[in-house]
Amino acid sequence: MAHPVISTTAPAVKTKLSLDEVTMVFRSDGNSVEVLDRISLEVREGEFVCVLGPSGCGKSTLLNIVAGFIPPTSGAVWIEGEQVGFIPPTSGAVWIEGEQVRGPDPRRIFVFQERGVFPWLTVEGNIGFGLYRLSRQEKAQRIAHYVKLVGLEGFERAYPQELSGGMKQRLEVARALAVNPDMLFLDEPFGALDSITRLGMRTELLRIWELERKTIIFVTHDIEEAVQLSDRVVVLSARPARIRRIVEIDIPHPRDISDPRYLELRDGIFEEIGLAHKI
Repeated sequence: MAHPVISTTAPAVKTKLSLDEVTMVFRSDGNSVEVLDRISLEVREGEFVCVLGPSGCGKSTLLNIVAGFIPPTSGAVWIEGEQVGFIPPTSGAVWIEGEQVRGPDPRRIFVFQERGVFPWLTVEGNIGFGLYRLSRQEKAQRIAHYVKLVGLEGFERAYPQELSGGMKQRLEVARALAVNPDMLFLDEPFGALDSITRLGMRTELLRIWELERKTIIFVTHDIEEAVQLSDRVVVLSARPARIRRIVEIDIPHPRDISDPRYLELRDGIFEEIGLAHKI
């Protein structure tokens, strides 16, 4: 009797996001500024990827293109085989001067640098803002789940002006997750926070990511932040941005920032972008 063959090969991880030769040139009054130069990248499903580079190199522009807010000058972005910005004919279309209008996909949520919570809504109101298709009971359950997930129990009826900076940022993350996106795009979301709050928010984000396993693209210019958070760090050059190197962060969470491998990875990125790591 033949015995069944048992595969010992791990299942292939699905590619979630593909960038193919993405280039961006801004033109105005006869002048042009090349911001991105032939960026190609693949991101796996459930992966946490940080995009790192100096200020003004085009990180936020790249994230805006990936999210569908602006089209690239050339190249393309694909998510699960569907071109970002492409609207299938079955869904109807809007045309302006012969060009089909493009826009962000509601399945992917963007968390901006500036706090984007609605000041006129409570914590509950902010988290429930995009849940209009759910029944009242489902909406209440979803809100309660994410209030608990980000540690805002007891503040459900508080308004943003009654919250600390870190609590507002947690609220924005909760609102983003509540609509059950398949991807999260975060543009330096902790940049305006003090260093202690920022460390706490990194821990919170990792805890939530490990529970939800959403695919995350996180833009930062903070090397420590990138190495602490991500599976891989995409290091960009100065403008026009090109990919200098992709660094695999091969250490498990929680990460010990005094671990020799952590320091080796961090210092390698410092050297890659031409910065001394001694002051």
